[in-house]
Amino acid sequence: MSNSANPQRQLRLGAILHGASGNMSAWRHPDATADASINLDFNIAAAKKAEQGKFDFVFVADGLYINEKSIPHFLNRFEPLTLLAALSAATDKIGLVGTLSTSYSDPFTVARQFASLDHLSKGRAGWNVVTSPLEGSAKNFSRDAHPEHSLRYRIAGEFLDVAKGLWDSWENDAFVRDKTSGEFFRAGKLHTLNHQGEFFSVQGPLNIGRTPQGRPILFQAGASEDGKRLAAAHADAIFTHHETRELAQAFYQDVKRQLAEQGREPDDLRIFQGVSVIVGDDQEDVERQYWETARLVSIENALNYLGRYFEHYDFSRHPLDEPFPDIGELGQNSFRSTTDAIKRNARERNLTLRQVALEAASPRPVFGGTPEAVADGLQSWFDGRAADGFIISGGTPNSFGHFVDRVVPLLQQRGLFRSDYHGETLREHLGLKQPLNRFTQ
Repeated sequence: MSNSANPQRQLRLGAILHGASGNMSAWRHPDATADASINLDFNIAAAKKAEQGKFDFVFVADGLYINEKSIPHFLNRFEPLTLLAALSAATDKIGLVGTLSTSYSDPFTVARQFASLDHLSKGRAGWNVVTSPLEGSAKNFSRDAHPEHSLRYRIAGEFLDVAKGLWDSWENDAFVRDKTSGEFFRAGKLHTLNHQGEFFSVQGPLNIGRTPQGRPILFQAGASEDGKRLAAAHADAIFTHHETRELAQAFYQDVKRQLAEQGREPDDLRIFQGVSVIVGDDQEDVERQYWETARLVSIENALNYLGRYFEHYDFSRHPLDEPFPDIGELGQNSFRSTTDAIKRNARERNLTLRQVALEAASPRPVFGGTPEAVADGLQSWFDGRAADGFIISGGTPNSFGHFVDRVVPLLQQRGLFRSDYHGETLREHLGLKQPLNRFTQ
């Protein structure tokens, strides 16, 4: 494939740190680090590999509820901000993005945590804003019930208003620390929020100064209508997933349209498609690598994996080799966009429950093939305005290293991706504007 038709536009890349991989049984692979989810050396090595490839950021997902049927990676894993703080000391340039829920947190604490990470990393922090899809999360936070989907997003909208206001508590030059005069800060540079809203009452100010990025980068994960509206109003980036280029293009156009309706510019938000990859010498090699991991997944594990998306529904009660069962509205208050896609795919392709479960538990890579074929696929989606960038997940324990070593150089040769970092902060990596302080505009 020839060079990008739009040389001014640069592809962005993130890497998800997801233990051995997202597969239920990938930890059993001979090349996998079985305790990767709780192994700091493993995570440091993965982050450094991504930094070697000049990636924009590494991304740490999270959840707040498990049971005995959960993915092994979920059963025993680091809390994201703790891990990212450690990675900030082990890396120099790469962005550090972590998931944290607005449904089970307080704005003041969250604003302080991410501001601290931004200072520790010298401007590399990002917050993946989620509303928590799992019904069981309420049981871990002294709640009677998990908030309904649209209510969770209303809470999230106000939560972000508060957090962004708190990040504006101090102006950039507030702390003068003049030992001679005794002036530690300029009083006129301190601003108190005094927020009184539907869900939160927060006075402020925040007890940490304005961060190197002005505020941390805000990600929103998901593709529901509520999620897109939240992103258009607040986010700097979206992490989503679509199976085809056409679906991704439709999503891209819709989000950019909603962005304009919010009075924002198209380049104010980057859209990342989450994709799995397997890089091989030829298609036969790719198939061999895929089945080395896929064959480790039992049908029991696959059903458990599928059930998590549907509020830990027990699919074992249904016949395996009959059409995917009608489970009504189940999943609408959890992973809505994902469960809608699973149901639609099963219906359109007339899949059995066995087929749906195995595909969900060990999905085929979105881009699998030779380095050239993978690069061509990424470029096709990028040039076709299906994405501004990609969050790469290895389809096998070795896939990410292969991607950095064999695909990234091709993207660089084509002028699509940077050969070196040109800034210090995640905001600079993503080409995003510095935010204004609401109190000084």
